Amino acid sequence: MSDEMLHWVVGGILFLHGVAHGGAIGSLWWVGSGRATHAGGWTSARSWLFPSLATGMATRLAVAFWVASLVGFVLAALAFLGIVLPVDAWPALGVASAAISTVGIAVFFGTWPMFNTLAALAVNVGVVVAAVSGWPPQSAIG
Repeated sequence: MSDEMLHWVVGGILFLHGVAHGGAIGSLWWVGSGRATHAGGWTSARSWLFPSLATGMATRLAVAFWVASLVGFVLAALAFLGIVLPVDAWPALGVASAAISTVGIAVFFGTWPMFNTLAALAVNVGVVVAAVSGWPPQSAIG
């Protein structure tokens, strides 16, 4: 794969992973709106770690995790692509966003469908590995 192609693929993955966190926000809104209590594996926010947390508070906390992850991954993508932010910012933004997303997944484990959970965790791990290993090559960044 050429450096230019790698540039757009990795930047696109970061961007899409960020935007995908919006899907979790949308599902929480949909389930919380009363239109559905269970929608294709998506359920009301609940935390196994804090079982006494009221649904409304759990939802607000989950949304905070997903908004932070969404914004962080989109900013990491923009930095990776050399748009608006310095290219050197992408690893820190990517690792921080992956950490926030992973903590959110852990705290609210079981709220999302298993496929989505595993896919998100896989991308989070991939972002951390790429960021700390210095991959992709500098010629594909910015």
